[in-house]
Amino acid sequence: MNKKNWLLLTVLAAIMLVLAACGGGDKSGEKSNQKEKVDTSKFPLQTTNKDESIKGGTLKVALQSDAPFKGLFLYELYEDAYDGKILEQFTYNTLFSTKEDFLIGDEGLAKLDVDTDAKKATVTIKKDVKWSDDKPFTIDDVIYSYYIIGDKDYTGVRYDTDFQNIVGAKEYHDGKAKDISGIKKIDDYTMEISFKKISPAIYSGGDGLWGTAAPKHQLEKIAVKDLQKSDAVRKNPVTLGAFVINKIVKGESVELVANKNYYKGQPKLDKVVVEVVPSASIAAALKAGKYDVSLPNYPANDYASIKDFKNIEILGRPELAYSYLGFKLGKWDSKKSEVVVDENAKMNDKQLRQAIAYAMNIEEVADVYYDGLRTRGNSLIPPVFSSFYDDSLKGYKYDKKKAEELLDAAGYKDTNNDGYREDKDGKPLTIKLAGMAGSDKDDKIVQFYIQNWKDVGLKVELSTGRLIEFNSFYEKVKADDKDIDMYMAAWGTGTNPSPIGLYSKAAQFNYNRYTSPELEKLLLDIDSPEALDSKYRAEAFVKWQEFMSDNAATVPMYFRTEIIPVNKRVKNWTIDYLAKDGIEKVELTADEPVKGE
Repeated sequence: MNKKNWLLLTVLAAIMLVLAACGGGDKSGEKSNQKEKVDTSKFPLQTTNKDESIKGGTLKVALQSDAPFKGLFLYELYEDAYDGKILEQFTYNTLFSTKEDFLIGDEGLAKLDVDTDAKKATVTIKKDVKWSDDKPFTIDDVIYSYYIIGDKDYTGVRYDTDFQNIVGAKEYHDGKAKDISGIKKIDDYTMEISFKKISPAIYSGGDGLWGTAAPKHQLEKIAVKDLQKSDAVRKNPVTLGAFVINKIVKGESVELVANKNYYKGQPKLDKVVVEVVPSASIAAALKAGKYDVSLPNYPANDYASIKDFKNIEILGRPELAYSYLGFKLGKWDSKKSEVVVDENAKMNDKQLRQAIAYAMNIEEVADVYYDGLRTRGNSLIPPVFSSFYDDSLKGYKYDKKKAEELLDAAGYKDTNNDGYREDKDGKPLTIKLAGMAGSDKDDKIVQFYIQNWKDVGLKVELSTGRLIEFNSFYEKVKADDKDIDMYMAAWGTGTNPSPIGLYSKAAQFNYNRYTSPELEKLLLDIDSPEALDSKYRAEAFVKWQEFMSDNAATVPMYFRTEIIPVNKRVKNWTIDYLAKDGIEKVELTADEPVKGE
């Protein structure tokens, strides 16, 4: 598993809107159909199949998506969560293993040693490891990743506040130095990194520590600005992972074959075939035995459709993610690589944002349609991070009266009696909402929330008149499209809960485009040297959560349990965060997936 915080960024956004159909009116009939909630603690983390295995075989994977994947198969560049899932699951170049509390362990390709006093870290990689093309894996491949991200022509989004914590990274990026002075090669298997400060985040992959390697021998002759369109990234990436990409049908499917050089031993499977499957078709495809597993995970609202299938086993775990409602409060300045707040932004009114949050009846949606797999989120730290999650935070529980009071107090009033409030100057107020297209249920869900807002006098419309295809949605959000005032999405946190990579002034992932001196101080405090004291850091997390809750630039919607349906011919598939073995141990016990009755 990759330890870089926030690496699984946008993936989870695609599933956040997959709720059940509902309208804004009377729901008494719908409530009468409510089913008993699932006991999420009873989901297994690993398949229980004990049958005799066949030799080799092809694992058939459904990549559930209503849009094509982008096909950027390099950790330093990918943004699409579906690309990320293919990388993470099958072709990972991940350096570090995970141990308890999501800390970096010593059982991966590399070991980490930290000297907090000297503000230095040493990364030592395993010897005698080869890339899938038989070239030796050396520390140069680890160092090269830093030079990709730090390059002045880097086209990705991971050059952020964290990365700039490496001594000399900013000078190199700005063209003021020929090298990153804080990165030093000791020998072919060892490097030393100097940081401006060391915090506890480094033990979870933060502070600028990067968690993957890049094949220098394949990439170094390609200009960094051209990597994104190169065959080395798009068609024939070299890997350290268990499988190697063999064939790609752009945006539709990927065929992978076992990596004979995999450092943990050649995988048990011969091949993996990943195919994009629309959300409307996935349940029927699983029942028909067309696929062995559905990734990234299965829509929680559709759990009832598959829970009784006899040919699958459903695995489940708390998700390192949260769904949220974001408000556009500024722009990204690409020249300065920083967020610039627009004081005149339509949503730059805290009371308006708070009212919008209180008006959303998320509790009812979660209760009626999610079978216990979603709960109302109160914080931007998922509860799975128990040392840092603030369970005392009230959040924005549904309160129509409170929403109306806030709007009245802020000066948003219906002056012409048309049922909608005007802005503070008495001018018409229309708020543009962006959401992602997915299953046929999505539009009805969004209309439910639009009705919630109408109930308190706010006119909300879809920014394009309809939900937006996944890739286009993120292009518009990232580009600060002028027709987006607020949007619904989700973040995967990765194993590092530090929020600096998402909410700091220098973070491109700060899609809300909000910053302030107070916010910057709170973020830096979480990852400060003082935070090496666990009590101090826990308190710093609480202060940040309280600030973000009150500010309401980003409002949490759901905490989530993810479910993974796996065909019963699959053996040794695990979703345990701390599992020592991965896809290389997966086996099959039949030539084809088991069909449902």
